[in-house]
Amino acid sequence: MTPTRQTVIAGVLAILCCAGCGDGGTGPSTPIPQDPEPPPGQEIQCEPFESTWAAIHELVLERPGCTAEACHGSSASGGLDLRADVAVENLIDAPSSSSAFSRITPKDPLRSYLFLKLAAATDPSLLAGQAIAGRPMPFSGAPLSKDRLAALRIWIEAGAPTAGAVTGNAGLGSDHVGKLLGACLPEAAPVEVVPLATPAAGEGVQLVMPPHRIAAGSEVELCFASYFDFSGQIPERFLDETGDYYFVKREERREDPNTHHIIVMKPTVDLSRIDDPSFGEWVCADGPRRDQPCDPLAPADCPDSLCRSAIVEQTACFGFGPSEGRPNGAVNFDETYLIPDLDTPGFFVRQAVRGLVYWNSHAFNLTSKDTMHHVYRNFYFTDDLRFEMSHFNHFEAIGAATGIPPFEKRTVCSTRTFSREEEILYLASHTHKRGEFFWVEDPSGEVIYESPFYDDPLFKSYDPPLRYDSQDEEERTLTYCAVFNNGVNADGSPNLQTVTRLSRKPARSTCEPVACAEGRTGAPCAGPGDHATCDSEAGRGDGLCDACSISGGQTTDDEMFVLLGGTAVYRE
Repeated sequence: MTPTRQTVIAGVLAILCCAGCGDGGTGPSTPIPQDPEPPPGQEIQCEPFESTWAAIHELVLERPGCTAEACHGSSASGGLDLRADVAVENLIDAPSSSSAFSRITPKDPLRSYLFLKLAAATDPSLLAGQAIAGRPMPFSGAPLSKDRLAALRIWIEAGAPTAGAVTGNAGLGSDHVGKLLGACLPEAAPVEVVPLATPAAGEGVQLVMPPHRIAAGSEVELCFASYFDFSGQIPERFLDETGDYYFVKREERREDPNTHHIIVMKPTVDLSRIDDPSFGEWVCADGPRRDQPCDPLAPADCPDSLCRSAIVEQTACFGFGPSEGRPNGAVNFDETYLIPDLDTPGFFVRQAVRGLVYWNSHAFNLTSKDTMHHVYRNFYFTDDLRFEMSHFNHFEAIGAATGIPPFEKRTVCSTRTFSREEEILYLASHTHKRGEFFWVEDPSGEVIYESPFYDDPLFKSYDPPLRYDSQDEEERTLTYCAVFNNGVNADGSPNLQTVTRLSRKPARSTCEPVACAEGRTGAPCAGPGDHATCDSEAGRGDGLCDACSISGGQTTDDEMFVLLGGTAVYRE
């Protein structure tokens, strides 16, 4: 749940004229259209590019006229020069002149002002209810096409790399991104995101995950521990009376684009148990002493790296580490490190100055090369301590999408009732790759949250916080819904790339085919051996019984339906 991505945009990005820029479900907004399959045997004509970024710069910015002298060329309209030799430094992690967002924030399309300004003209539903200041881009001329906007989003979500080709999280490959752009791209390679800059001294601290390997073509969910110590880095005014905890108002997150979720957990185990045999051998995660034994309390043991416990394959770290007297498999952590960038003044979260942390890393590698996985967390201090935030994960309907048949699209809904004392500080969502659109309605039916991207869900904060204090439970109940798409194109035709298929399931998941994916596409069949039923003509041998109903589970090819959020107890 990779979970970033916020709120109403304050102010305006440097004015972006781009006068010639561009080229020609159910729910409160239009869901993202699915890409139709190309006609069988049709040869795709396209222009070759050495990287996704090169294609985006040429086809999205340069040829439509954004880099013309009078626009974002030599005149640098609004202070923005988009010519090839300076575009990267002027876009990626570059602050806009009067917006809360950077022009492009790697991994975060909904916090990338360039994407939001373009989406406002091409498809406003993709703004997820956020407002933008000023006019959409382009100011005149045709909007960017939906395909090219989709390619821009995938590139940003993949970490906005300037070299190589990227692949979308749905596993469709760099050729899919190329088709969206109208470009021929090389085979996708792993992308390591640009590391977060460490907060300035006295403003915050950085927590870094010991990196771990992900083999080519694999999906893993792992758990391991590391030790941190921020002693001496936190001014006294941000510490509690014991000196063991500090107060945080904001977190900044960044991880490699092959993340499905990363949960950073606060374990219940006492630091005195750091040598417990259940942690296995502590080793250096990377660097010159990679895989060599280390003392987690001695950072110098791992030059240019971090010491970590043994890695185990485990869902959500349930039962990981010392049991602390709990039954085997019981939850052994108090809460997660998750602090959205909230608008609400006065909220805070209490964090330990030193101790153990558990890392639950669910990641995938859709390329043909092994890679190392990286995660960074920055925590920013506060001494404005008016109310303390608690997180919630509403799991009651987690499996609601399970069983949706192949080549069908359905909406599922559930509810969560809040207490009269609770104030809602933020809402977020979690689905897997067939979750096409997610929204939340308040008791009056007003839409108060929407997110169009499963792989980059919006974290929406509320100022003032939402509070429902009626005696009537129905008037304190939110309804949350999502559209789940199991292989349906925008025109209603079957999409063989996005339907659940046994042949494309990761090793950790399986399903029972009930429909034909080749031959008589969409016709019913009876399991993985019933290919003859799918033949387009009797005995032709071109059938494949491979399409399944949506399955529930832990991999990105299974499905979940979860409402997330943060609350505080109301204080008079």
